[in-house]
Amino acid sequence: MTSQAIDFINLFELEELAKDRLPGAMYDFIAGGATDEVTLRRTRAVYEALLLRPRAFGGTTTPQLATTVLGQRIALPVMVAPAGNHGAAHPDAELATAAACADVGTIMTVSSGSTFSLEEISAKATGPLWFQQYLFRDSSFTFEMADRAARAGYQAICITVDAAIPPKRERTVRNPIAFQMPVNYKDLKAGEPPQTAHADAAPPVLNLIDQASPEALADLAAHTDLPIVVKGVLTAEDAKIAIANGAKALVVSNHGGRQLDSTVASIEALPEVVAAAGDVEVYLDGGIRRGGDIVKALSLGARAVFVGRPVFWALAVDGAAGVRAMFEVLREELTLDLALCGVQSVGAVPRSLVALHSPLGLSPR
Repeated sequence: MTSQAIDFINLFELEELAKDRLPGAMYDFIAGGATDEVTLRRTRAVYEALLLRPRAFGGTTTPQLATTVLGQRIALPVMVAPAGNHGAAHPDAELATAAACADVGTIMTVSSGSTFSLEEISAKATGPLWFQQYLFRDSSFTFEMADRAARAGYQAICITVDAAIPPKRERTVRNPIAFQMPVNYKDLKAGEPPQTAHADAAPPVLNLIDQASPEALADLAAHTDLPIVVKGVLTAEDAKIAIANGAKALVVSNHGGRQLDSTVASIEALPEVVAAAGDVEVYLDGGIRRGGDIVKALSLGARAVFVGRPVFWALAVDGAAGVRAMFEVLREELTLDLALCGVQSVGAVPRSLVALHSPLGLSPR
């Protein structure tokens, strides 16, 4: 695929460009959510309802964007969320995403449902990678997948805990696509799983995933030397369970509204999880489209955020160059918004920056 002119000034325009380039069924699968898509709509509404209280004194025109996650320095507090099959958007797939992340100076979390194998991606990547997987019904397969990631040089294991049950995604029911067994699952020592397919969810892997249990998480934490990041936490109760059983970081996430509909937006759940997590790092996943969204997440306690769907839009528009351009838009907006708020660095965003009359009923520090 030849490079194309990149003609967008925000991530909403980026999505519109991508929509024209992707097959309709694939666009619906990526963009869609569960059932009535209430969570998808509410997420944007909540970001827009959260208001900022900018300070006029003591700021800077060049705020510092670098931070650390699990001790790894990243150039801005935005990472790539795990999402399978980047090849649906561009033939270079995860190789393009990893290259762009390295250029930008951030972390890509590689999905176990990737187009290229986890080993192929790590062999080509020049930047840090995390690896996403599940807790499987066969614990030996859970360990085997984590061991492969460790041997390939990944720096953390991200465990998704909210995806064991197939959702109902009505866009995809109406406009189905065919799924294949992802390459990372091709040679299972645990044995080939059933191939039952669901029209509205990526199938065969779902036959392998177990319901998350504290015991299984603790067993994996005891098995691997890699830090475990638990993704899919929306409550203080689950945050405490995850930490007690080996999680070194948490991702507040409602799975992009793709699993259970009518949940709270991730950013609504963020303060509760941060309060429960203590010194454990907390990241936000879900609905980030503007630099101002990142500022609000940082104010409410996130150390960094993830982007998911925009990566597919960027790949569809121009591969690695598109992903770099997406990050550049977020970088520019984040820099501007921090400067306008009178904040000198991403590590100095005060809780008081979000207005008291937010829909969350929060109070400043």
